[in-house]
Amino acid sequence: MSFLAATLRLLPPEPAHRASLSLLKLGGRFLPAAPGDDPRLAVTLFGRLFPNPVGLAAGYDKDGEVPEAMLKFGFGFVECGTLTPRPQAGNPRPRLFRLSEDGAVINRMGFNNGGMVRAAAKLSRRKRAGIVGINIGANKDSADRMADYRECFVRLAPLADFITINISSPNTPGLRGLQNRDELERLLGLITDTRAQMSAAVPLLLKIAPDLDSHALDDIAAVTLASGIEGLIVSNTTLARPASLKSPQAVEAGGLSGVPLFAPSTAILKAMRQRVGDALPLIGAGGVSSGEEAYAKLRAGASLVQLYTALVYQGPGLVRRIKRELLACLNRDGIARVADIVGVDA
Repeated sequence: MSFLAATLRLLPPEPAHRASLSLLKLGGRFLPAAPGDDPRLAVTLFGRLFPNPVGLAAGYDKDGEVPEAMLKFGFGFVECGTLTPRPQAGNPRPRLFRLSEDGAVINRMGFNNGGMVRAAAKLSRRKRAGIVGINIGANKDSADRMADYRECFVRLAPLADFITINISSPNTPGLRGLQNRDELERLLGLITDTRAQMSAAVPLLLKIAPDLDSHALDDIAAVTLASGIEGLIVSNTTLARPASLKSPQAVEAGGLSGVPLFAPSTAILKAMRQRVGDALPLIGAGGVSSGEEAYAKLRAGASLVQLYTALVYQGPGLVRRIKRELLACLNRDGIARVADIVGVDA
């Protein structure tokens, strides 16, 4: 663990998060650029060249304040958000909990963010170096959630290398209902039609929950394959509480992420790969904290991976370590490049 990560962990979780963002806003421009990546780690996807497959998941940089700084830690791409049309405070505090004994976090943040207008102003000033996606959602009190997604897309798509439609957060009541077949068809139809009207070329991704049965996976696969979107992120946090959890914080409500999410999210990833094949690229998220785990996600069907919770415990140096370990996995198995192992276990 880095000294900075250890110091931040002396603070309660949410103040530590805010402190890390403040440090990056103040000093991020002074960070050296990440060294170039081994070309064996490069992935071409969505018409873009990702220098490596390791990305920062949405949830850390909710308002698009420090994407350039995060890229300097060696991420191949960064996802900001979740952003909603109007600012919202989120759920009452406390709402973020470390499960240190389990290498996990529970959050019930509730899409706290400063709104799309403020974020757009910040993101419009970035140099557009590196790949930065934007995760969009609906306001909790919205009378028309689908209109919220459309409004966010229209405002933010010109500023993004990809847009993620987040319908799988467990912390906004009723939001996961948009994963139902009829609702999902309407939503994706609305956003893809809007994209066509704008003549926008930004790729569209859908982020799904890990708490889905086989029937729901069948429906999501069928709808997304027919919709014209470019990919899926598998998966968001889980409402499940494995019996293996040791931390007393495990009783808290919210979405569980980190080590306990690795196995179930990878199983859902593999199941989705079996349904969509290579027709719809997948990004694997959930519990990645080592190169071996990133490698397993790739073998299960992911073209790229994302992480966030592991940074809480291991600090930003984790990114470079994962890339070194990925290369070691390739060398061990005699694989030329990471793109050659995508889906081999599915």
